[in-house]
Amino acid sequence: ETTELALRLQSEAVLGEYVRRLADIFRQLTHSSQLCTPSKAFMDSLNQDENIRFEVFKTKPTIYSQAPYRRKIAFMRYRLQQNLDRTRARIYQKTFDDSAWPHAYRDENAFIEDLYVIRDSLYSHGDRKIADLVLKDFIRLVESFGFFLLHLDVRQESVRHTEAVIEILRQMDPNLDYISLNEQQRITLLSEKIEQPNTRFELDRSQLSENNLETITVFETMERMYDEISEHAFGNYVISMTHEASHIMEVMWLGSLVGLAGHKAGDWFCKLRISPLFETIDDLQRIETVLSNLLDDPVYKQLLHASGNQQEVMLGYSDSCKDGGIIASSWQLFEAQRKVIALADKNNVECRLFHGRGGTIGRGGGPTHESILAQPEGTVHGEIKFTEQGEVLSNKYSNAETAVYELTMGISGLMLATRFSVIDEPGTSTPERMAIMRELVKTGEKAYRQLTDETEGFLDYFYEATPVKEIAQMNIGSRPSHRKKGDRSKSSVRAIGWVFGWAQARHTLPAWYGIGSALEQYIDGDDTRLAKLQELHLEWPYFRALLSNTEMALYKADIITAEEYSELCLSEDTRKRVFGMVRDEYKRTLELTLKVAQMNTLLDDNPALSVSLMRRDPYLDPLNHIQIKLLKRYRDESLSEQEREIWLDPLLRSINAIAAGMRNTG
Repeated sequence: ETTELALRLQSEAVLGEYVRRLADIFRQLTHSSQLCTPSKAFMDSLNQDENIRFEVFKTKPTIYSQAPYRRKIAFMRYRLQQNLDRTRARIYQKTFDDSAWPHAYRDENAFIEDLYVIRDSLYSHGDRKIADLVLKDFIRLVESFGFFLLHLDVRQESVRHTEAVIEILRQMDPNLDYISLNEQQRITLLSEKIEQPNTRFELDRSQLSENNLETITVFETMERMYDEISEHAFGNYVISMTHEASHIMEVMWLGSLVGLAGHKAGDWFCKLRISPLFETIDDLQRIETVLSNLLDDPVYKQLLHASGNQQEVMLGYSDSCKDGGIIASSWQLFEAQRKVIALADKNNVECRLFHGRGGTIGRGGGPTHESILAQPEGTVHGEIKFTEQGEVLSNKYSNAETAVYELTMGISGLMLATRFSVIDEPGTSTPERMAIMRELVKTGEKAYRQLTDETEGFLDYFYEATPVKEIAQMNIGSRPSHRKKGDRSKSSVRAIGWVFGWAQARHTLPAWYGIGSALEQYIDGDDTRLAKLQELHLEWPYFRALLSNTEMALYKADIITAEEYSELCLSEDTRKRVFGMVRDEYKRTLELTLKVAQMNTLLDDNPALSVSLMRRDPYLDPLNHIQIKLLKRYRDESLSEQEREIWLDPLLRSINAIAAGMRNTG
């Protein structure tokens, strides 16, 4: 229901805008048939519309008979209004009888065709300037946004598809044990099923679990909304936690069951564009193997070709950072992009990289322009896709001037990054620099895992010294704070809650922890090695962006306030052990980042940002102290539950206030 409502609301918005714009065009195209001769194609189109003149003009069927363009636009407005009325009826009255709107446009292509007929007719009698002035932007608008406004991406975790496949296959063949098959056997089986002539299998829904019924219903909804809204209503189907090629084939087969993919009359068709999401460090390291297995499958290649021959691959910044730390995550993503593009080129497949960035540095955030330029040379081919978090959308696009600036910076970065695809220019990612990074990554990841995976009591510290448990009670975010209720493990806590909790407690450690250790061990007191890193910072956009983001994260951290949060930890031994490691690494990272960047203080090279962040401190500091007091009172088990609940509302308000001051939530 949510998916259907979102698509219909989008359609309502864009159709309403088109109706308003047609009214403006109606007032401008006042040509008289006595002074111009419209083209034959235009007159044929107008004559076809005359069949509905009584419905449109009621008691004045000959009105505008001497103004052919106004008469045509009046017909178009009437038909488009029927599209809008039908959409509104489905949203607000839950009415689905299409017979009430017999003259609505069948799709955006028919509407665009009418616009082109008018434009070409104006061209034919010498009114090109008027046509371009009045229609050019509108045609471009309709071609861009159709009747759908936005491509809606669908996202689901891989395990949900596997569970649905197991249950549906069991209905088809009770003797088939899908779970016992190895990876290659699964791919082969699913390919054979998809390759069969397109005959829909009648599912016994009563035999499906609630989760699996929901999974298959999503595919049915997609098929229905493609017909109702537009063939472009959906963007990509994102599979989170993709570990194997079979995870992509499972989605393709489930889609084929409802008519989204397959072949009929000898021709392949595919409405599903699938984006595997690689999130963990391990998945990023295996990305080449998984995609090779996928692109080697002849059935998948046929379906990919039928859908436009573009493979989108989504890269997860959040979970990889939580898993192995910022430096390992950043580098594995860098390496993964190079592997993916090389593999796509080898298979003659277009590839678009989808960057699943968060608002914070610990989730891949940072200035858009610099982030795009930091991508590996040759991996940006004229387009790039990335996520923007809710709080980032508000900050960047809530007013027109800021939105234009952000889009300009993004587009200019995209053009600069694309230059490696069109001109033969030596890249900055030399083998020597990449070897240095691999050395840094090895040390940085080891330091991060030593803290998060090997330090006794670390997770207790996280849950006690940050408000992460209370964050879970806030009605914000697109996903719950944990994948599994009651599971306090690092793998269960979602990256948003992970980053949000550390940011509230002014540690911000996901965005910098491990970098200091990596720099220290590499330099090892050798000025020559320090000079080499300083050269990297000056000449390599990737390394410069990494350290620039580290600077911002260090600036937002406050080690004195963080120590006060650490006192919320119930075990003094745990507090000393964990916070001691955090404090030491903070000092190490701060000192060495400044040395490598050749600066005296953080953000020396960005005074505007420095002033902006400095102005927030007088508000953030008291808010943090208030929150610490509220956490103590809310968690005080000597109080009754009713007494403790009194403090929950102000505590949640403090979380919102600090998030606003930090300018991100995770």
